[in-house]
Amino acid sequence: MTDRVGFIGLGNMGAPMAERLLAWQGGLTVSDMRADAMRPYADSGAATALSAAQLAEQCQVISIAVVNDEQVRSVLSGPDGVLETAKPGTVVAVHSTISDRTAEELATECAAHSVEFVDAPISGGAAGAASGRLAVMVGGSEAAFQRVRAPFGTFADLIVHAGPVGAGTRMKLARNLLHFIAFTATTEAQRLAEASGLNITELGKVVRHSDAVTGGPGAIMLRDSTASIEPGDFWLPILRHVRDLGEKDLALALDLAGRLDVPLPLAELALEHLGPGLGVGQGPAVAERRTP
Repeated sequence: MTDRVGFIGLGNMGAPMAERLLAWQGGLTVSDMRADAMRPYADSGAATALSAAQLAEQCQVISIAVVNDEQVRSVLSGPDGVLETAKPGTVVAVHSTISDRTAEELATECAAHSVEFVDAPISGGAAGAASGRLAVMVGGSEAAFQRVRAPFGTFADLIVHAGPVGAGTRMKLARNLLHFIAFTATTEAQRLAEASGLNITELGKVVRHSDAVTGGPGAIMLRDSTASIEPGDFWLPILRHVRDLGEKDLALALDLAGRLDVPLPLAELALEHLGPGLGVGQGPAVAERRTP
């Protein structure tokens, strides 16, 4: 609890995260290219730094929340970067979603300066940051993870040690794969609803309401393996039931789409792959749909 925390990057995500860190007992130093972005933190008692190097002189744990790989590299190892002044034992955490290979390369670079690196991407958006409800996926050593858990707890209520450096980023990419495929599926659902003469705004209300109750796609992410489920396994009847319901409803939606001449390529793929993806194989609805 005595590490001083530095926070670099006070944008849409970084600003509310840094604001939560104002309560950190070890103290906070912030840095941003825009002087006006730092002013509210200074007014609330935080120290400010004109460069990443100046910030690193003061801090033992440093969070970086900038836009992309290039900016992370610049902040970390560019002119006036963190590694110019960071003391041995400093922990640097990158919250930006970068390449897992970049994370591994930066960890090697940090190690040459006796600095620990963790990739620590976040999920939950600015609203989650403001309310302290973010999820943080940490890739790094156990010792580094223990150093960052407490300060991260000011802005996150789920902090997962995903594994070694790079694992946090790989977990975030898997999480966002689901997110954006779901967004694409949403566009198909809207097209089907619109072609059916439905109010898609009202459909959105139904989706948000039911997902809040059921947990959405995450509700089936409870197994520790994606392997096929063996007979006698506890999950076999449960996920067969999920498959049978899903295949039935997907087949009905595709039949409706065919009558309305609405292409649903993701729905076609979902019907083919739902059962095998759940580990229970295709069900009767797929075979029936193939029957002339």
